Amino acid sequence: MADVAERAGVSTMTVSRALKKGSPISDETRRRIMAAVDELGYVLDQTAGTLSSKRSGFVATLIPSINNSNFSDTVRGISEAIEGSGLQLLLGRTDYLVEKEETLLESMLTRRPEGILLTGGSHTPRSRRLLESAGIPIIETWDLPEKPIEHVVGFSNAAATRALVHDLFARGYRNIGFIGGTSNRDTRGADRRVGYSQAIAELGLGQSRIISFGSPPISMEQGGEAIVQLVTQWPEVDAAICVSDLSAFGALMECHRRGWAVPDRIAIAGFGDFEVSRCSHPRLTTVSVDAVEIGRTAGHLLLRAIEARREGRLAPPETSMMPFRVIQREST
Repeated sequence: MADVAERAGVSTMTVSRALKKGSPISDETRRRIMAAVDELGYVLDQTAGTLSSKRSGFVATLIPSINNSNFSDTVRGISEAIEGSGLQLLLGRTDYLVEKEETLLESMLTRRPEGILLTGGSHTPRSRRLLESAGIPIIETWDLPEKPIEHVVGFSNAAATRALVHDLFARGYRNIGFIGGTSNRDTRGADRRVGYSQAIAELGLGQSRIISFGSPPISMEQGGEAIVQLVTQWPEVDAAICVSDLSAFGALMECHRRGWAVPDRIAIAGFGDFEVSRCSHPRLTTVSVDAVEIGRTAGHLLLRAIEARREGRLAPPETSMMPFRVIQREST
């Protein structure tokens, strides 16, 4: 700032005023200062202002993966919601590990974010303590936690999968299997497995046919290997629900390689309505959730909660239920 002031022929205080919106300063002085700023590549250090105002100017978002289109779409929705608010987004990737989430939370909280958005409602005990004592708005997304920390924007993954099983049952399928991960790292995937088992029991379809294959997230390749294991173990299976569209696409391709007609020999369904589900042949039946809208809703809720805190108020805990729908396509 001293270098800018020297080049523009003004005091450092005048430079500070010029860089703040609405400060009274002549147009000519501001022009000289901004020219010096541009020439020197100067960026205002907000640290002191952050300490005095308790406004860091950023919010933190944690997602399990950056190469999953649903989560990247959620981030896009959050970004659209907070655009123009003066807040910036700091992104962290947990790799579906609650332990890594804890490490990231601790690191981010040292930078004093004005709010935090999380994926899911499963956290380590220490993460919950950190979040509950942070004194900032917390929003959990993509899930309906039994014990929310504060705000929630999500849906029931179990209910969505139950709806998919009931839909397949209505179309005449009776020997329905499920392909998921070997662990509960992906809590949303675990909930989908629970929803599948609930529906199988409700419909009186006998035993559950579950193949657990690989650590979450299940890849296309693992989906292909899992469908072979499913058919080998239960030759009578006539439909397979995969934990995501990516694993469903892998299962579909493996059926093509082996000459198993889809849906005549076996029906395939996924979850998420990824682009690949709409472009495969046959196109995949799936459960659709508007990931961008989840992000937008969470972003707008976060802004309201932050504004309330700035005014000395606490926004009451809010849960926004997001809709889902089963989309039937040619694979079933």
